[in-house]
Amino acid sequence: MWRMARPRKPLLSRDRIIETAGALVDAEGLEAVSTRRLAAALGVSGPSLYNHFRTKDEILDAVADAVSARVDLSMFEGDQDWRAALHAWAHSYRDALADHPNIVPVLARGPGRRPAGLRLADAVFGAMTAAGWPAAQATRIGALMRYFILGSAVASFAGGFVDDRAAYDPADYPHLGQAHLLAERGREVDEGAFETGLAALLDGLALQYEALPAS
Repeated sequence: MWRMARPRKPLLSRDRIIETAGALVDAEGLEAVSTRRLAAALGVSGPSLYNHFRTKDEILDAVADAVSARVDLSMFEGDQDWRAALHAWAHSYRDALADHPNIVPVLARGPGRRPAGLRLADAVFGAMTAAGWPAAQATRIGALMRYFILGSAVASFAGGFVDDRAAYDPADYPHLGQAHLLAERGREVDEGAFETGLAALLDGLALQYEALPAS
């Protein structure tokens, strides 16, 4: 009786392609992804990728959806207050994106047909309408939260300043005398800004919620 020899390289799969493409996006950005580059990284021929994905855009969509799948949605399943649920979800969403900021432009296009992205949108909309928000307003809340969360993940505000006091001459920028300190406090500043903005959004929504006509 004979046994088939094991392949020298792991068999190609959708998951391997997504993982490899995701690592490439994280390291070098969206423009670094090409079928030729991916095939070389996977140790296969270019055409073999088309057995799993028809185009580069499909691959990037799958990478984006893999990131969306990491967002916790369990807070929408119980009886948690809508505001507390949005707060917990926003942090989970931002945490998922913070590890993969280069894929944010793909996510910003909307969920399209991506399963995890659609489950995310469905969970938020369902929770808001269940809490008593009108459907139109629930849609706007989902959009508003996405704008805010995706925007916060694109880049660091604090990281946009250089650690050089001389770059911010008081004669030119009288209110930026401490701006050179922002870079070394980037995480603290960015996380504080996110929490401040999130609280402001939720406070504003709470006022609108209180003004809703009784059903």
